[in-house]
Amino acid sequence: MQESFLHFLWQFQYFSTQGLQTTDGRQLQVIKPGIYNSDAGPDFTQARIVVGGIEWAGNIEMHLRSSDWQVHRHQQDKAYENVVLHVVWEHNLSVHHPDGTEIPVLILESHTDKNLLSRYQTLLQNMAPIACASQFSAVKNIHRRQALDKALMSRLHTKAIFVKELYQNSQQHWDETAYQVLAHAFGFKINSEPMLSLAQSLPLKILYKHANSLLQIEALLFGQAGLIPLQSGDSYVEDLRREYIFLKHKYQLHNTITAAQWKFLRLRPANFPTLRIAQLAMLIYQKKSLFSSLFSLQKPEEILTLMDITPSAYWQKHYHFGKESNHEGSLGKDSQHNLLINSVVPLLSAYAEIKNEHQYIEHAVFLLERLPSENNKITRLWKSETGLDIRTAFDSQASIELYNHSCCEHRCLSCPIGVSLVKQKTV
Repeated sequence: MQESFLHFLWQFQYFSTQGLQTTDGRQLQVIKPGIYNSDAGPDFTQARIVVGGIEWAGNIEMHLRSSDWQVHRHQQDKAYENVVLHVVWEHNLSVHHPDGTEIPVLILESHTDKNLLSRYQTLLQNMAPIACASQFSAVKNIHRRQALDKALMSRLHTKAIFVKELYQNSQQHWDETAYQVLAHAFGFKINSEPMLSLAQSLPLKILYKHANSLLQIEALLFGQAGLIPLQSGDSYVEDLRREYIFLKHKYQLHNTITAAQWKFLRLRPANFPTLRIAQLAMLIYQKKSLFSSLFSLQKPEEILTLMDITPSAYWQKHYHFGKESNHEGSLGKDSQHNLLINSVVPLLSAYAEIKNEHQYIEHAVFLLERLPSENNKITRLWKSETGLDIRTAFDSQASIELYNHSCCEHRCLSCPIGVSLVKQKTV
């Protein structure tokens, strides 16, 4: 059993409240269970209870065993001094306030429906990738929708936190932030971290000083990426090296990225970081104000037009330096969708939180609802195991979040689907 089950029981009061007593025999009445606290400190705050005819207002702390109070060292934490009730599954130790008074204890085990516990354990003990898969057909559509909505909002918030950190580190400059977010997205997960490091090592304002020269933009990006070959009979490579040496000295750039940090193995050539950097260079060359360019467009098709990029002539014939291979080199539709989902949507989410303007979150959701769903191992798993209807990027982003942070961590009671299955009378 996990403490989350106790949180579930207490939050929704899914236990018999008739004849409630503390372990010392005093009658107990719950007036207000309080507000669940997912941060540090007691599990529920602002609760109101009556113990032995006296009303108390304060916090509620929950443990599987009452001795966990000392295991977690709450006796040393002032945040727990206002706990008015200790709710446990098993009582094996009395705990006290700093002034020596004993904290009242409620044992939930004797008040809990054993069928409810059985349904919870069925989910908890299921080792399938999606624990509820075999019961999914019993879940009402409203609970599925609630789960996806909640997961999507959590995902947008997580992405907003990432963008806000970049925003603060870039002296609250939105164009610089958009550039770093785009670079990170151009890494397409496998090379996201070195792409972000590249952008952070090469300020956008330097690239803008060379906005009229695509060659110099490419030289700066490839040079800082540590990817320009030291020796080559290729005239393009020689031009890049010459330009980079001059510009690196001019701007006193420090190159901390090495060629070894970039991943090529098991990637399709169209995803090689060399080609992605060339595509990013073209985007910067074509658009002189990244943030306003992205935010001035309202419809997905308008933003996708912005991302319809064909790199320079060299990169239309190469995936890597010195290795010729005819191809168009432009971003495919799936890649354009991916960039919109992983750059524009997080930027909108962060902007909404910073400016406290909810319409930007609504616009992020609007974009996701009008883009096709992603096709990856997680979305395919949902479809094959549960039959979940995943049609849009809203659905795919939500299902990815739900899988990663509820299913994989077996946090079924943080998910409306799991809650509905535990609550129902038959499974």
